[in-house]
Amino acid sequence: MRQIVLDTETTGLETSDGHRIIEIGCVELVNRRLTGRHYHQYINPERGVDAGAYEVHGIGNDFLADKPVFAHIADDFLAFITGAELIIHNAPFDIGFLDYELDLLAQHSGEGARSVGDFCGVIDTLKMARSLHPGQRNTLDALCVRYGVDNSSRDLHGALLDSEILADVYLAMTGGQTDLGLQSDSGRGSEFSDWVQGEIYRVSRDGVSLKVQRADEQELADHEAYLSMLDKKSDGALWRRQS
Repeated sequence: MRQIVLDTETTGLETSDGHRIIEIGCVELVNRRLTGRHYHQYINPERGVDAGAYEVHGIGNDFLADKPVFAHIADDFLAFITGAELIIHNAPFDIGFLDYELDLLAQHSGEGARSVGDFCGVIDTLKMARSLHPGQRNTLDALCVRYGVDNSSRDLHGALLDSEILADVYLAMTGGQTDLGLQSDSGRGSEFSDWVQGEIYRVSRDGVSLKVQRADEQELADHEAYLSMLDKKSDGALWRRQS
């Protein structure tokens, strides 16, 4: 199973205003393991970067002036992602910009229009997080805190750094707090069925540590009180019965 964790940076928020991609960052997972392969490219957007966008990623017009345009990197990028499953946080945003770039390329070349969906499938980790944690903040930074992923080097957004961080978050979200036995995730609820395939692997990359968050005494007491309430309302909680 080959997956590509992807992020982009752009000149602004809306393709309808003519905004373009200025950076693409991708890291590769095979069978839920980081392979060390990645794709990273800065792109000349052939237009200016909005001030608000610059405050987010710090990538300016002068830096981008000598970078290749999207048409010159499109084939290499598509070759890297073809046949994989893309993992993206807030996928409609990034896919919208990528499809916009592909549409512009088709218009200029006279070739048929293409979209990212022609090359690979997509998982939206924001949608996944909202399903798992309804009513909570589900930004990438918030998920890093929730899953104990180190994002201390993330002062500004950057496509490659964010894709590396998202890879750790995705593995934590879909793998849970597994032990070193590399057990499968068969115990998870049905909400994971579309996202978890194969074995679960602990992230093992320098500078990243997944924290095991154990219940404290109050949480254990609350849990026991909840089980006691279930006992009273039923014939006894199944998980409390002795085999």
